Amino acid sequence: MQYTQFGKTGLNVSRFGLGCMRFPSSEKDAIEMVRYALDHGVNYIDTAYMYKDSEIITGKALKDGYRNKTFIATKNPIWHISKHEDFEKYLDEELKRLGTEYIDVYLLHNLSHDNWEKVRKFDGFSFLDKMVQKGKIRHKAFSFHGTLSAFKEIVDTFDWEMAQIQLNILDETLQAGVEGLKYAADKGVAMVIMEPLRGGFMLNNVPEEVYDLISHYPEKRSLVEWCFRWLYNMPEVSVILSGTNTLEQLKDNLRIFNDSAPNVMTEEDQNLIKKIRGIFESKNSIGCTGCRYCMPCPQGVSIPEIFRLYNSNQLMKSHWVDKGVYRISLLPSGSGADQCISCELCMEQCPQGLNIPILLKKVHEEFTAQP
Repeated sequence: MQYTQFGKTGLNVSRFGLGCMRFPSSEKDAIEMVRYALDHGVNYIDTAYMYKDSEIITGKALKDGYRNKTFIATKNPIWHISKHEDFEKYLDEELKRLGTEYIDVYLLHNLSHDNWEKVRKFDGFSFLDKMVQKGKIRHKAFSFHGTLSAFKEIVDTFDWEMAQIQLNILDETLQAGVEGLKYAADKGVAMVIMEPLRGGFMLNNVPEEVYDLISHYPEKRSLVEWCFRWLYNMPEVSVILSGTNTLEQLKDNLRIFNDSAPNVMTEEDQNLIKKIRGIFESKNSIGCTGCRYCMPCPQGVSIPEIFRLYNSNQLMKSHWVDKGVYRISLLPSGSGADQCISCELCMEQCPQGLNIPILLKKVHEEFTAQP
């Protein structure tokens, strides 16, 4: 296992972190998997209040001396916060669930537009500072699904020590993206990556052309390996989380991360990733290239972002995150497709000749429709 400095915290962490959202159905198997990871060099475990039974099972796995082998990261359920005192109430419940006296890295969970407003309204910042003083948490952090501009605002508002973002070979410019990764890392914020494989959905929707491209490449690696390698190649990335649900998956990930050093990819390797991304993107149902000639929209509509979310959702089929980002981030911030007044100024600039107002209406209807 390879290790790295965790931003400005002083922690030395494994570059692979075990995500505990997708435990196997058997509690016995889940505990065995956690302990196997810790016995083989993993020292970073990520869970959350909202992950069903995850904190309780993780707490059981960390008995018998295993707590001393790892750094625990868990998350405060901002959805349930209605007053300042609620922050500590839920933290205390999590400490009990996990059977520990302190949390190493404590995150405010998913700072979407509404959750971010709650954090500011009920002063989540002083809560974090007080919990550090009390010794209940060691380091202050947040997780994020949203726009790049919202991410930068959050990063600049408080003295965060870690940020957890979604990033993978298809999300280079989606959500916080690579630009957000570098923006926060430059400020000394440790960067943890979630959804490196889009929860596995990416692997369930791979065009045959991608497999053909990989099979003919001189360096023989699986698509999973290339996805992880693209991430750990970036020195700004501290930890890459993977939520394995079988011991076999965990063992394969441990094998991959035995060589997880930054700056290992050649120019040819990077070109391979670009070609893979291009094949995925060629399957998009809206032919937006992200050139941004349509921007800025006078009504504040985030046109390229909306189309990227839609295309990604079409590719990932039933994956929740793209519709979720639209509903909890773009709509509340006033940059959703519902703000479009069909002025058609964007159409005059679009080199692809897209009927943008009609397409925006389509996306809005599909993303807001009740299941």
